[in-house]
Amino acid sequence: MVFWILISFVTLALGTLLALVLLRAHSSTEPPAAYDLRVYRQQLSDVDKDLARGVINTSDASRIRTEVSRRILAADAQLQNQSSGNSQPKGLSRATALLTAVLVLGGTLGLYAYLGAPGYPDMSLPSRIAAANDYAETRPSQAESEARLPARAAPEVEPDYLKLVEQLRQTAGDRPNDAQGQALLAQHEANLGNFQAAYQAKQNYIDIMSGDLEARDYSELAELMIMATGGYVSPEAEELLLGTLSLDPQNGPARYYLGLMQGQHNRPDIAFRIWSDTLRLGPAGAPWIQGIEAQIVEMAHRAGVDYSPITPPAAPAPAALSGPSQEDMQAAAELTAAERQDMVRGMVARLSDRLATEGGSAEEWAQLIGALGVLGEEDRAAAIYSEARTRFASAPTELAKIDAAATKAGLTQ
Repeated sequence: MVFWILISFVTLALGTLLALVLLRAHSSTEPPAAYDLRVYRQQLSDVDKDLARGVINTSDASRIRTEVSRRILAADAQLQNQSSGNSQPKGLSRATALLTAVLVLGGTLGLYAYLGAPGYPDMSLPSRIAAANDYAETRPSQAESEARLPARAAPEVEPDYLKLVEQLRQTAGDRPNDAQGQALLAQHEANLGNFQAAYQAKQNYIDIMSGDLEARDYSELAELMIMATGGYVSPEAEELLLGTLSLDPQNGPARYYLGLMQGQHNRPDIAFRIWSDTLRLGPAGAPWIQGIEAQIVEMAHRAGVDYSPITPPAAPAPAALSGPSQEDMQAAAELTAAERQDMVRGMVARLSDRLATEGGSAEEWAQLIGALGVLGEEDRAAAIYSEARTRFASAPTELAKIDAAATKAGLTQ
């Protein structure tokens, strides 16, 4: 209400000022010729001054005097025929002044009604924080947000890969208590953009593993749920993110999505603090670091912060490609054939889990493909091979290592 009163007074004052200018343009009682005479006489006086300063010579002064004198005589003759100046119509002046004031006042208010936000209340900092908290408590659930999304277009993938994923679905359905199968299903459903099916499979994996879980398992489930809603962080995903950070306060993906959620809640100040701290943790080049770097400038602007770029620390040097240690080899020599087979499967499972969650080098992917081929798990090896080709499609040298491992495992002709 204060804004409307203030803007109305300012507009009214401006309209009144313009109206006074029109009304004060009163009629002139002096004929126009009288003004001309004063100008010519002043010019005649200035000729003598210019001649005395040497601006003009004598002949020019004489010529100018003659011309000005002729104009004086003409103006004097015109003055004899004029008794007074022209009068400005008072009625027209008043009507014009009133119309100007109405146009200024009405046009200003109408323009604000069209471009502004009439009726929008004052948004002080406490009221904005209260509104953000209210939205955080009443925002849509995971199911509601998924229902609002339009259907996604199916990605273009190779038919062989679709066939492998379908086989994986059947296998996972026949073996609902196979944690590794559920983990693979979650990964490949996500590759196809089926994020709902992916996070459901990941949830099955968590249920099967029970307490034998790490922080990244919960952050991956939260990420799949967020991707299923098109980037919206639901209350269910928030709970998983907070659980992740309770286990690992430096978990990068969880910190990124938690900052994104605060931005969605209109709390850019909290989001900026989370993201700036995450940048200082690094490592440079990590997917969540790249996501923060792409958005933190805008978030800082929303928070009213003068942002200075933060350089994340570099990632530590990658560890050498690992294999069984000398101790593992000595222990394996004392095991039965079945026990050695179980030990190898355990090593392969750990490598597969790490590549699925953290990624790895082409050599590690090739090692996994070869190991699965040796174990006779051709279907899993083919699925891993297809995923590795997707990951290293833009690196021909690395892709050659993957192809060589697949050929050795009998996956290619």
